[in-house]
Amino acid sequence: MASAPSYVEQQVLPRQKSLIENLLDFSFERMITPRMLKILYGVHLLMGLVAAVWFVFSGFQTSTSNGVLALIISFAAMLLWIVYCRIVVELLAVVFRAAMVITNSQNQ
Repeated sequence: MASAPSYVEQQVLPRQKSLIENLLDFSFERMITPRMLKILYGVHLLMGLVAAVWFVFSGFQTSTSNGVLALIISFAAMLLWIVYCRIVVELLAVVFRAAMVITNSQNQ
């Protein structure tokens, strides 16, 4: 004898869209940037590190004193770069969280 499906069985969970599907969503129903903030932060820190290492190596190629000076300058610049990237990413996170709060409050 067949029984009626329970309430839990009747509820269908929406399928999560993949990253490619979200990127090609021209109606902009879902925001993907909040999920990508960690990746963007890491990529920017890596770019700063590569630039600092390149600056130090090019400084040591010209002379030892230029290399030591480049090492000191690149260390300070890298610290400033980390602070700058962190501030920008946090501002982006706040903007997206505010947008989510606003849209959730308007839908109810």
